[in-house]
Amino acid sequence: MSENRKLLKVVVASRNPVKIGATRQAFGKSFPDANLEIICADVDSGVGAQPDSDSNTRQGARNRVLNSRDAVPEADYWVGLEGGIEVVDDQLMAFAWMAVRGSNGSMSEARSATLPLPPAVRELVDGGMELGEANDRVFSTVNSKQGGGAFGLLTDGLYTRESIYRQTLIIALVPFVSPLFPQS
Repeated sequence: MSENRKLLKVVVASRNPVKIGATRQAFGKSFPDANLEIICADVDSGVGAQPDSDSNTRQGARNRVLNSRDAVPEADYWVGLEGGIEVVDDQLMAFAWMAVRGSNGSMSEARSATLPLPPAVRELVDGGMELGEANDRVFSTVNSKQGGGAFGLLTDGLYTRESIYRQTLIIALVPFVSPLFPQS
């Protein structure tokens, strides 16, 4: 580790490699002069395995941040990434919320792009199946939520779950890196 570079301890409220990778990449781009220590914390979202509304998904990301801070109190940032679904005008949509809390107590959030899901996926989700499992069944894949996810499957890899999460997390980090926001 370079002695000139600040060490940033970042707690990710997950052990999912997609979420860890997106966090590492987003912080690396947003804090290019820092050395990163990524710490994983298994914490509950408090909203169930498959959040089914915008508000539940956002609350899940917030809860993950707060619960990871309780689990690992000594850090610079805590990150909650929560994927969710919601029916909008009879169309099942997938999206995610990212929440970041800094050691100064400030919180920032951003919502990802929204992806329409095929009717076959909706039918399985409506029957009680989690989105990742429904995608695996419809697309004949295994564990897609730890890979490209629905974004990767439906865009033929042009976008992936990790790339969408990385992009959204970079946006959530803006208040922590832009001089136009008050820094404590």
